[in-house]
Amino acid sequence: MALSTQTPALPGAVAGMLLLSVGPALWRVVDQAGRAVGHVQVDEEAGGRRYIARRFRVTERAFRDVGAFWTLQEAIECLRLSR
Repeated sequence: MALSTQTPALPGAVAGMLLLSVGPALWRVVDQAGRAVGHVQVDEEAGGRRYIARRFRVTERAFRDVGAFWTLQEAIECLRLSR
């Protein structure tokens, strides 16, 4: 996995979720009520750009990957539907 050091341009909102840049190639996904539902990290692979959906697990005190997707919309839908 090769994480991008540059911030790719992403839309500010997708599927009713707001994306807030929190680091190079990392966005916090926030719902319409202002609650954080997870993060999406961009991974530049030889085969193309992948979007890694992550959710914070309080009991583990760590982020866990929920899935890797070819489109940003799929990653956000995964976070939105898995809460």
